[in-house]
Amino acid sequence: MPVEELAQPTAAHEHLQTDPTMAELVTQHGYLGVEPAADPFTRLLKSIVRQQVSMAAAEATWERLTTEFEVTPAAMLATEPAALQAVGLSEAKSEYVRNVARAFQDRGWSRSRFEGLDDRAVMDSLTEIRGIGAWTAKMFLLFGLGRPDVFPVEDLGVRRAMTDLYGDETRDSMAERATTWAPYRSIGSLYLWRAQD
Repeated sequence: MPVEELAQPTAAHEHLQTDPTMAELVTQHGYLGVEPAADPFTRLLKSIVRQQVSMAAAEATWERLTTEFEVTPAAMLATEPAALQAVGLSEAKSEYVRNVARAFQDRGWSRSRFEGLDDRAVMDSLTEIRGIGAWTAKMFLLFGLGRPDVFPVEDLGVRRAMTDLYGDETRDSMAERATTWAPYRSIGSLYLWRAQD
């Protein structure tokens, strides 16, 4: 993940530290930040590989995929689904990878194309593609585009941290609490993941 460890606090850290629990996490883990990924297509594919599997399994599959193939829209479309499955992708994920490659190629998706859209418009565009749901779209907003105010309540690690740290049990209560972190919910989410490491 393109997570940065910054030398100095930003406005995001100052705001988050008004929450005593977040203040403790900032003290423990330093000043975390996020930058847009160098290649948005690669970042989106990585999120698809990580869907509903352990991080270890996802990393192993990603390593095989990137060793075996050039990770570009054209290369993914030129690759047979069976070859994608041979490196560890399920039949469904092989289809999703090709769907995303087709969208980047046919719709002209790029970082600059997404920069002109707000978060909701990006999510709406992404979730039109079979294989991209809310979790994957939010991962892309956060780690692909470096958007500052994304709260991926769909993520199991985020929910576990919210329960452990705050006692919140429902997604609604978690999302409600996270509104106090706006407009820096992405940075708050980084601390939740660190708390689970």
